[in-house]
Amino acid sequence: MNNIFEQHESEVRGYCRNFPAMFSSAKGAWMTDDKGERYLDFFAGAGVMNYGHNPDKLKDALIDYISRDGITHTLDMYSEAKRDFIDRFQQVILQPRGLTYKLQFPGPTGTNAVEAALKLARKVTGRDRVVNFTNAFHGMTLGALAVTGNGFKRAGAGVSLHNTTSLPFCGFMGEDPDTLGFFEAMLNDEGSGMETPAAVILETVQAEGGVNIAAADWLQRLRQITEDHGIVLIVDDIQVGCGRTGKFFSFEEAGIVPDMVTLSKSLSGYGIPMALVLIKPELDQWAPGEHNGTFRGHNPGFVTATKALDYWENDWLEKAVAHKSKIVDERLNAMVKRLGADAEVRGRGLIYGIAFEDTSIAALVSQACFKDHLIIETAGIDDQVLKLLPSLTISDDDLITGLDTIERNLAAVLKSTERKSA
Repeated sequence: MNNIFEQHESEVRGYCRNFPAMFSSAKGAWMTDDKGERYLDFFAGAGVMNYGHNPDKLKDALIDYISRDGITHTLDMYSEAKRDFIDRFQQVILQPRGLTYKLQFPGPTGTNAVEAALKLARKVTGRDRVVNFTNAFHGMTLGALAVTGNGFKRAGAGVSLHNTTSLPFCGFMGEDPDTLGFFEAMLNDEGSGMETPAAVILETVQAEGGVNIAAADWLQRLRQITEDHGIVLIVDDIQVGCGRTGKFFSFEEAGIVPDMVTLSKSLSGYGIPMALVLIKPELDQWAPGEHNGTFRGHNPGFVTATKALDYWENDWLEKAVAHKSKIVDERLNAMVKRLGADAEVRGRGLIYGIAFEDTSIAALVSQACFKDHLIIETAGIDDQVLKLLPSLTISDDDLITGLDTIERNLAAVLKSTERKSA
């Protein structure tokens, strides 16, 4: 389609190639294009819209704030909006979980939060190397790219990416290999050639990497290794935090406490760019102004983020996600079995993936679903995983409609590929 975007926008654009519609409005779990066609959203802005599109109570709070000429931009000066968010975050999220963190507001995106965490870990420890994991994705700026596993993304840097060491993620080499045992042995043996790193950074569920899930005991052991060696543990909860795996933080289920946590995406609850680094107080060794950013005081984001915390005043949303997670898990496993697909279902909360042995299947299903008015993306190094990210607040009826659409189109794709191979 030759249009203004193809004429004037950079070739770097991506999602529009997979979902070529002109969207004009959205509400809840649905997006509407300029022709009035509605699409069920199982993408949620790559995890930005955990509470759905335009949730009324967040929209009302934002409109009220703007209507009274509430200040929009403050850098890191004090504002009522920031004060209210900090106070609410302490009361609703940190204190009930027994967590004590200082809050750093970096630039407004996830990669800004990762860069800040990496810089601070290196400053505090006086060491430069950071350990990351296979298939990790942490952002597109140079520091974040250096701890990202995807070779295509890394190559886009155009320069060498230094001072990192990649280790196998949980399950990367199958069930038996003790990858953390290897890491620990290297740290303990002065003949290994491995210097003690400044930090280890990981996602407890690798979203872009293919919905790869770290087992609780693996995470617990990693936490112990990092504590034993004075290594800063950074959990990147940018995509799988804010309730995506069920609890507010993805690491809660494992019972660990990271040294730093990065948050963004659904933190504002409304799609307004906002990022946060949680830092153990003893590690907060920044000098004033040593790390900054123009939009670290974006008050409309504070306003909606404060209101979004209403979802976490009690356990209603956590229980709702657990209920919907069971529906998704049972339905996906049943359809894979019924259709005879050579695939594995994996997920937690409301992030799920179907990983296909035939790496072409996921993209074909995604394309077919879009034609059937369901937006669903792929993940993994070969786009071999069909990745489900519905909003946490999606109704059971809409969730089932989306699952029906997946099954219908998966069946059609499998039938078509069987015919071609016959």
